[in-house]
Amino acid sequence: MATQPSGSPPTTDIDLFADETLLDPYESYRTWRDAGPAVWSTRHEVWILSRFDDVKRALADNETYISGKGVGLYGPANEALEGTVIASDPPEHGALRRVLADRMSPRGIRALQPEVEAAANSLVDSIVAKGSFDAMPDLARKFPLMVMADLIGLPGDDHGSLLGWADAGFNTFGPANDRAVSSMPIVGEMFGYIASLDADPSKLREGSMGREIYEASERGELKFEQCGRLMAAYLMAGLDTTISSIANAVWLFGRNPEQWTIARSDPARIPHVYNEILRIESPVQTFRRTLTKDVQLGDALMREGAAVLLLYGPANRDERHWQDPDKFDVRRRSADHLALGFGIHNCAGQGVARLEAHSLLAALARKVERFEVGTPKRHLNNLIRNFDSLPVTLVPAAEMENA
Repeated sequence: MATQPSGSPPTTDIDLFADETLLDPYESYRTWRDAGPAVWSTRHEVWILSRFDDVKRALADNETYISGKGVGLYGPANEALEGTVIASDPPEHGALRRVLADRMSPRGIRALQPEVEAAANSLVDSIVAKGSFDAMPDLARKFPLMVMADLIGLPGDDHGSLLGWADAGFNTFGPANDRAVSSMPIVGEMFGYIASLDADPSKLREGSMGREIYEASERGELKFEQCGRLMAAYLMAGLDTTISSIANAVWLFGRNPEQWTIARSDPARIPHVYNEILRIESPVQTFRRTLTKDVQLGDALMREGAAVLLLYGPANRDERHWQDPDKFDVRRRSADHLALGFGIHNCAGQGVARLEAHSLLAALARKVERFEVGTPKRHLNNLIRNFDSLPVTLVPAAEMENA
């Protein structure tokens, strides 16, 4: 990490990764935005960028703000993820993304649509029949796990560990706190499992995304040792971000029933609705970059080699960019949010995430009149904003009651 900078830039001693900040980060976010375009964290010895324009500009400038030296603050985790699609720079980054470019293309996503929509309808039918349930295990975790495990082609008895691996993986992107350190052995289990796939890729279903990664290696499109690291990135990123957005949708609509009425009145609005969910409760709160040259932002001179945290959560609530940003408004046009990144490091699997969320929201819109949410319990993760539990009762749509 960089040492204390010279001059008098804005500083903060607030711990972004402390329990109390993770539970309710938004006042701290506003404090940092108001302090200046770049704020020095004395606690973590890292620069913080929290305004929309500055974060977007940094994401677009991948030559100045690089990912190859790690996207988190914990050294051992950065070493473990070195060379993955999320922690690499051109030309390696482009080569890794091209492996699954066809599958993640609009055409590839359309091929998945009938199966994903059918799964969404079936799952929504089951929870409407229940009436009351916990939205975390029964909906938010269950649906992405069904989709991603099948997409990757994992054997059926290997699905159970994915959720723990993904949660631990994102914890290791934080600083060397208890959450990060205790998660490293779990991440080690994931890489151990991936090593078993390296030894026998035929365990993966033929025609699956996971099998395709190893077949690309056979064709010489990437090195064999990169297969496992690419698998790790998709195993982590393909689950928790979508889980978070689905849970946040239920929570937001339970607290804002008038917004659900608007959302379900017009199915064509669903993609805009999902963008607003991502904007106001961004699943991933931050990623790190490293500077390749000096950058002046306001009163802050950020030196070459310094670590910079790009904060998606506060950028997506920046009053300099959004009108009334703390209001959840599904009529808002939020397509330029940064929740899924921007530039070359935009989320490679966002097409699948959007398909999952759009399919689920559309099924819920047809079959659910109202969400009644109980008191949730927040899940503490260094990077992902999520819940441990979210009790909910569904009021079915009139046509469902009469079916």
